[in-house]
Amino acid sequence: MLVAGRRRALLIAIAASVILSTLFIITQPELVRFELSLVWNSRADEVRAAFLHAYRGYQRYASGRDELRPVSNESVNNFNGWGVTLIDGLDTMWIMGLYGEFYDAMPFIANATFALNESEYAPFFETVIRYLGGLLSAYALSNETILLSRADDLGQKLLPVFNTSSGMPMYAVNTVNGRVRQGWAPGSVLYAEAMSCQMEYKYLAHLTGRAEYFEKVDAIMDIVARAPVKEGMFPTRWSLQTAVPQNYQFSVGALADSAHEYLLKQWLLSSRVESKAKDLYLRTVSSILEHLLYLSPTRHLLYVTDAETSHQNFTSPSHVFEHLSCFLPGLLTLGAHTLLSASDLSNEQRQLHQWAAEGLANTCWITYADHISGLGPDEVRFSSLDFVFSDDAAAYVPKGAQVSEERMGRLLRGKWLDHVKEWENADRPGGIPPGVRDPEPVLNGQRDYLNNKAGYLLRPETVESFYLLYRTTGDIKWRERGWTIFKAIQHETRTPSGYASIYTVEQSPSPKKDEMPSFFMAETLKYLYLLFREEDIIPLDKWVFNTEAHPLPVFEWSAWEKTKYGIS
Repeated sequence: MLVAGRRRALLIAIAASVILSTLFIITQPELVRFELSLVWNSRADEVRAAFLHAYRGYQRYASGRDELRPVSNESVNNFNGWGVTLIDGLDTMWIMGLYGEFYDAMPFIANATFALNESEYAPFFETVIRYLGGLLSAYALSNETILLSRADDLGQKLLPVFNTSSGMPMYAVNTVNGRVRQGWAPGSVLYAEAMSCQMEYKYLAHLTGRAEYFEKVDAIMDIVARAPVKEGMFPTRWSLQTAVPQNYQFSVGALADSAHEYLLKQWLLSSRVESKAKDLYLRTVSSILEHLLYLSPTRHLLYVTDAETSHQNFTSPSHVFEHLSCFLPGLLTLGAHTLLSASDLSNEQRQLHQWAAEGLANTCWITYADHISGLGPDEVRFSSLDFVFSDDAAAYVPKGAQVSEERMGRLLRGKWLDHVKEWENADRPGGIPPGVRDPEPVLNGQRDYLNNKAGYLLRPETVESFYLLYRTTGDIKWRERGWTIFKAIQHETRTPSGYASIYTVEQSPSPKKDEMPSFFMAETLKYLYLLFREEDIIPLDKWVFNTEAHPLPVFEWSAWEKTKYGIS
């Protein structure tokens, strides 16, 4: 009995040991994940605190006006005088759980009239993305009907911009008398201005049943779809009178950026049924990858530029890379993870889009990491010198290899797709395509680029792409890089009343500009908060961000709407 008892005790001990070790194996990773989640949520809390610091400065020194001047503690009305910082930041308040601040703002919204003096005009593009987008997003999140009512009011007041012979929108409108005026390029409309109102107006049409909202903005889609444009290279300027292209500049920068964005996002917003928008996106992105992506000569950084496309057989790149263009990696990864039909993207094309997204985002990141301030310049110009075949490139084009003059010429120009094709033909040496490796910072030395515009303007595009890349791939490096950028923002741009753009990223500390653009609270801080927050509170399969980071909910057109609008 004693032996049997000892045997039982031994068996129980062994079993307990196995159970305990099993529990340890199971719970140790869970414990690590729990600790990491606490870290990331605490970082999200720091972003929320930054938002509150900026908002309280705005309330104290600029309440009811457009923007705070965070150095002088004064205010400015530079976007219609309707309180753009507040309206642009409403949905950020809701997302961050700042419900007290959100509801305290409702009386201001209720009393908004969107009036202007006789000589004043509201710029259509900025008013749509900041004000209309902000109101619609805040309504979708909170279900506060006053927000929808004001969005409808504003949507109506902006409609006179479409009263042109072509249907292309004028630059600006007086919201009281309906008079319109042209912008800095008389007779022209910029591609971004014409093609960045569809998300807001189509969602508003769905909410209100007003057909004119849909019809005005979808007519522009038809114009673009019918345009006699080579491949998908839609130019940056179009005629207001005839709606035909007026130049040959193909770009993803300031004059065109959000137009590309809204093609994919229209399709996603209305539950992936508007094939016209999707088809235009696929045409455009194919041309962007083919004609606008280049590798820098020595560091082999992947960047996107603009190009003159008037030549029959080639494009002429400027080698300018804008901070604004750093939205593109996020758009590409979003497309790669949502265009899942083989008829849209093959597996090989989807992989190519994802490589481009990651390589471009690496370059956006390195323009921050290369500078002593830890912040990125607004615009750089990459070297146009011939591509240098260092060790990584020599793996797919070995020294002394027999390469035709024409083929070598293409490779020396640094076009990314040409290098990817050579790498693929060489059986993918190293496993990572050209331009996609994580680059090392160069604080002192040859960067492959010069700063055209060295200031940091609190822009969101880089962290926007980090957020989308993290949520689509789960790669923690995008979070870590976002945290590094946020720390630099705190160190370099914070003032006693808010945050300020800086004149140059080449100095630390840098002189501060007396401005805090509304997009800092609407976009930059929102994307950082969502990047760090453990809970995915704005799931990408249920919400679509407009170009001002205002999330709109995915909806379905009803049967009568599909019939009425000819949606397919």
